[in-house]
Amino acid sequence: MGRVRGVARAALTFAPTRRLAALVAGTSLVWLASGSSVGAAGATLATVLVVVAALLDATLLPASTDLEVTRELPATLGVGDVVDGRYVVESRWGRPVIVSLYDAMPSAFFRVSHEVVSAERLPPRGTLAFPIHVEGRARGEAAPGPVALRVRSPLGLVARLLRYPQEERVVIAPSLAGVRRFRWLAVHERLAAAGVRDARRRGEGRSFARLRDYVVGDDPRRIDWKATARRGRPITREFTVERSQTVYVLVDAGRSMTQLAGEFPRFEYALSSALVLSDVALRAGDRVGALVFDDQLRVLVPAQRGAGALQALRAALVPVQPTLVEPDYAAAFRALALRQRKRALIVLLTDVIDGRAARSLLAHLSRGGSRHLAVVVALRNEAVLTAATLPASGAGAQRVYASGAAEELLAERATALQRMRDAGIVVLDVAPDAMAAAIVSQYLELKARDAL
Repeated sequence: MGRVRGVARAALTFAPTRRLAALVAGTSLVWLASGSSVGAAGATLATVLVVVAALLDATLLPASTDLEVTRELPATLGVGDVVDGRYVVESRWGRPVIVSLYDAMPSAFFRVSHEVVSAERLPPRGTLAFPIHVEGRARGEAAPGPVALRVRSPLGLVARLLRYPQEERVVIAPSLAGVRRFRWLAVHERLAAAGVRDARRRGEGRSFARLRDYVVGDDPRRIDWKATARRGRPITREFTVERSQTVYVLVDAGRSMTQLAGEFPRFEYALSSALVLSDVALRAGDRVGALVFDDQLRVLVPAQRGAGALQALRAALVPVQPTLVEPDYAAAFRALALRQRKRALIVLLTDVIDGRAARSLLAHLSRGGSRHLAVVVALRNEAVLTAATLPASGAGAQRVYASGAAEELLAERATALQRMRDAGIVVLDVAPDAMAAAIVSQYLELKARDAL
């Protein structure tokens, strides 16, 4: 019984092609002349030949074990990032076949350049590569799913569908595209003048900076006698004082961050900007930590430095999602106070539009103002800005009411932000897509004037 099931299952993988259908249609014309015995014999012979040709063609097609399919994708993909991937089909079959590849990745996580790759000729015992472009759509760990091959011989009467499970999983994480761009600027010394690559000052530290001529008043213990002997004049060693500080990025994961800003939620822009700032701060020698919250603490990454700090932070942010609740600023700042007692730069990414929530936030920021330096990054709501703008003419009553409500929200928000500025808090009022550059610029300014 098991063998019968296996044969039946294998038979179901075969399917007729359009070429076979056209051939059968042509044979049907022969049957129109089958009124005589000679005509009937000719029609029968033609039918037998078509059946034999189809069966023979089916025997020329490989089984799933005769081909191997490998999908090559990066282990980690950023949200909104487009990467190059490919499928590699290897043949152990001794005859040429025509191959079409089908793939239906889950659209919730991936967007691919195409789901069906056009037919290509795979030579005997040869290799064929199909390039694709894949874009990450939503954070999380996802399985791209199986791949199917539709193979036919050059005769092309019968096709066979072969299915290949794929075991790999892809982690879709916050995008590092902005990180790479700012790294490129740093490499080309665009950020050096602002202090990113040289966040140090000369003094009595332990890190050697340079050699220079001795001047009256220098500590004689700093004289480099070998350099003095080589140059024939007194040479002293100059050292640097490290200016390593702690930076904590607080990200609001509440209701307002679920709104779309273009194609992605505003929360995705916040996470990407947090990684950009973290990378710049880490390269400046600072310790970086992160805290994500809604009405409770969702993620807390202790401040750390080093090469693995950015990847540890990115990995911690992969599973967190924004929720339809109001953020609890009090809980966030209590958790931060327990973790960070020394002075630090606190960068809060949120949407300040509700007056009550803004007053609560201002109270907590003012309370910690003597200990920390706070920067509030307030994300603009482009939908509210659009709603507040009335058309030149032809606006209906509902449109007028919506515009009035939007203007009231914007006025309340502007008042809340101004109160924060009056309290000495640094406030950035930016659109989501401009957030990363604004945060980095503000950080560089604070770093350059040693505000911490």
